[in-house]
Amino acid sequence: MLSIQSLTYRVAGRTLLNDVSLNIPAGWRVGLVGPNGAGKSTLFRLITGELEADGGDVAFIKGATLGTVRQDLPDDDTSILDVVLQADKERTALLAEAETVEDPARMGYIYERLTEISAYDAPSRAAAILAGLGFSEAAQACPISSFSGGWRARVALASALFLEPNILLLDEPTNHLDFESMVWLENFLMRYQQTLIIISHDRDILNKTVDHIVHLENKKLVSYTGNYDQFERRRAERLLNQQALHEKQMAQKAHMQKFVDRFRATASKARQAQSRLRAIERMDIVDAVIAERVTAFTFPEPKEMKSPLIRLEEVDAGYIEGQPILRKLDLTINNNDRIALLGANGNGKSTLVKILSGRLPPMAGKIYKSGQLKIGYFAQFQTDELDVTLTPFETLRVAMEEPSEVKVRAMLSRFGFDKNKADTLVGGLSGGEKARLLFCLMSFDAPHIMLLDEPTNHLDIDAREALMQALNNYNGVIILVSHDTHLVECVADQLWLVADSKCVPFDDDLDAYRQQVIRQRRMEREKVKQEARAPKKNAAPDPEKEAARLEVLIAELTQQKHVMEGEIAEGFASDADPVHQKKLTANYKKLQDNLTRAEADLANIIGSL
Repeated sequence: MLSIQSLTYRVAGRTLLNDVSLNIPAGWRVGLVGPNGAGKSTLFRLITGELEADGGDVAFIKGATLGTVRQDLPDDDTSILDVVLQADKERTALLAEAETVEDPARMGYIYERLTEISAYDAPSRAAAILAGLGFSEAAQACPISSFSGGWRARVALASALFLEPNILLLDEPTNHLDFESMVWLENFLMRYQQTLIIISHDRDILNKTVDHIVHLENKKLVSYTGNYDQFERRRAERLLNQQALHEKQMAQKAHMQKFVDRFRATASKARQAQSRLRAIERMDIVDAVIAERVTAFTFPEPKEMKSPLIRLEEVDAGYIEGQPILRKLDLTINNNDRIALLGANGNGKSTLVKILSGRLPPMAGKIYKSGQLKIGYFAQFQTDELDVTLTPFETLRVAMEEPSEVKVRAMLSRFGFDKNKADTLVGGLSGGEKARLLFCLMSFDAPHIMLLDEPTNHLDIDAREALMQALNNYNGVIILVSHDTHLVECVADQLWLVADSKCVPFDDDLDAYRQQVIRQRRMEREKVKQEARAPKKNAAPDPEKEAARLEVLIAELTQQKHVMEGEIAEGFASDADPVHQKKLTANYKKLQDNLTRAEADLANIIGSL
């Protein structure tokens, strides 16, 4: 299905791939893994033809179709359902031609071909995929221009899944998903019948959806059979055997070299010495195992404090007065609590985190906090707010207000920044290094509570393991929002569900919640399919049903508007990147226009009833 032969690629004088070869038969489900910066995404771009290799070849079986996540989504009034449908260019072209074709033979071919490619089932299939990724029926009718970057990434993912190509390439598909959508994606990929190649740092998705692992290490590709856990065991065994063989060969070489050095000048032994010298030259010494450096780090230990640390009584939270996202919250945070927040994007998890952090004042109710309480806050968007013209040392020194260079560097060293890395511009750091800098900025004053909103998005698997270890060694309170189920299971001992404007304990484990999500998404998917397959009438829609649809749409757009207003306000308060703020403001205006139009349509319908 896919053949890579002797592929070499260099960038800026650095070799990323050196004479690599790999064959992936049809139906294989492959996880492509390796440390950040190893070249995994580059390999994808070489496979798709976006980049040209310095040597070697990439070939596909005849007739194979290749699918990737689009980067060029439109930014207009096209509905997201139509954006997904238009990804199938053949279907779109045939339907357009069918509107104007006059030749009976050509018309017959068009309708036959449309039947062959299941064109008439396409709307229900596209709607079901969008529903699985978190888009309601009303949201699917909204223009693509009204959605933020994370939601647009979901539309792009839906387009790739909808095409069902022979070879599907997915690069970190879970980065913009909540837990609920990730569970749906896992199940979709488990049922996928074609060849799948996925880059992911999510251990669970690599355990559940793939049957082969290809590891990019030392500029080479090494293939293993099995899922990620099996790969780890087999790779450890291989490296152990490789190191043992290397040491044995080096001992043999040293023994023969000793003989050569001793008897080379002795006439009676010279021939034997020369023979052993040639044997040494012919030896194919396997490489020694080079230990991969994983940067461990530790969070400073907080001082003890009596429970409760925080208490919420009848708290409403939101961004627009009179329109709270969360209502009447009664919550208590005690010492040693380790809580993971569950719930779909938009339900209010990040809003709750902001309320607890003090970044968002309550709209109603009371919040009680212990005196001298320190709270650390991490959010994924903060990586875009770091000043790229400063070094980590300069960034932390300003935050600590600390004149002592020794103390600043000592704190940075806890998070894996040696002097050279601490004096590198932030703009030259990797995503994982920026995340570690944010962990340092969040915790340098030894907070009693750490609030972590999607902390793993820029971390590879080894870095996620290091974070998990650091969190488990930390003795303060942890409140975690993450779609990384492995991290949640290993760190949290309580689950709180944020849904229906409430936050309540979920009195079961993550597997039970996963099954609940699967059942709910299955019911939603079937409902969407049935509605999409229902015969469409040319008559105008029933006014009452259209009014009900518009009411749902207005509610969803209003909630998106509230969330976006909070992001804009927080960005201005924290001097966020002006380019990011400008883009956010433009998207907000589009969303406002769509909301105004929907409200006007609803008013017209109500006036005509």
